Amino acid sequence: MATDWKKDLKQFYFPSGKTVVDVLVPKMNFLMVDGEGNPNTSKTYQGAIMALYSMAYTLKFDLKKRDPSMDFRVGPLEGLWWNTDQGALVLGNKDDWRWTAMIMVPDFITLEMATAAKKAAAQKKDLPELPKLHMESYDEGRAAQIMYVGPYVDEGPTIERIHWFIQEMGGTLKGKHHEIYLSDPRRTLLEKLKTVIRQPFQQS
Repeated sequence: MATDWKKDLKQFYFPSGKTVVDVLVPKMNFLMVDGEGNPNTSKTYQGAIMALYSMAYTLKFDLKKRDPSMDFRVGPLEGLWWNTDQGALVLGNKDDWRWTAMIMVPDFITLEMATAAKKAAAQKKDLPELPKLHMESYDEGRAAQIMYVGPYVDEGPTIERIHWFIQEMGGTLKGKHHEIYLSDPRRTLLEKLKTVIRQPFQQS
């Protein structure tokens, strides 16, 4: 059976769209590319996305050929976003943002497998951001999240809602703002885009 994030990790990728929920996110492995600047205008960000998907699918198909039991469903694009002032994320000014674009991979993926897939991906296509790609474990821990539906530019009130939820629980923001993009913006109407918005926090 192929590893399937839609089934195996459903509570972390398909939260309620009505209420903010408190979750304990387990440690997961990710393919990652780090960068900075506005994702809407940054060629680096677009290049990072191309590198991530090329790498993920190369890894998937190479492993499936070697051993069908190692097949897995490629996860959605995710992003960690931060600034010196996390509150600035609500304002929508993205020019000074720093980010990590990433795709989750199953726990059985080793650094050796990832290195081999990276070399194979480099031979198939010109991917300027591929050298920056790395695989790391990310232990997010306790977080508040909700499913947001709509244009990315209108996320501000939903982000504020999550921050208020954390404050009402007596918590403080910790770590990086996290988004999981479940829709393809090239094929989905803006008002129907689905994004998981997550913010890790700690109890005061």
